[in-house]
Amino acid sequence: MTKKIIAIWAQAEDGLIGKDKVMPWHLPAELQHFKATTTGHAILMGRVTFDGLQRRVLPNRISLIMSKDKNYQVDNENVLLFSNVEDVLEWYHKQDRNLYVIGGAQIIKAFEPYLEELVQTQIAAKLEGDTYFPEEFNLSLFETVSSKSYTKDEKNPYDFTIQYRKRKEV
Repeated sequence: MTKKIIAIWAQAEDGLIGKDKVMPWHLPAELQHFKATTTGHAILMGRVTFDGLQRRVLPNRISLIMSKDKNYQVDNENVLLFSNVEDVLEWYHKQDRNLYVIGGAQIIKAFEPYLEELVQTQIAAKLEGDTYFPEEFNLSLFETVSSKSYTKDEKNPYDFTIQYRKRKEV
């Protein structure tokens, strides 16, 4: 398997990705997709996103946390702390797992030049929140290769579509 750097995120119709440091929706089917996709790999997030998870380390993954706070500490052997993009990339090149960039917006934007693929969940809903996918992210650099739609049901209150995109050849 060839490893890749991939962004994976969910957003509402207007690009909303968060509210008060958490996702403003609960979609068990989308969470199952996230778990199945990222298990066995590495996930990268910013400190705010990690704190929004109540510092819960997701099982069967290596968690990379980026923070500018030099005093930020996490006491868990499955968590690696980084303060800049270059150090994350150096770590990435020395190992054999995919690196999934899971957020927040600043981290996704910082890794835009290195992303080979995108896994975007588009939720068919207008919701309230305070954090949005970066407007300046250039989605036109990526082409959709497949998508899968899910219909709302008793457990999942919104329709959603997962789009798989890869960087266009230059």
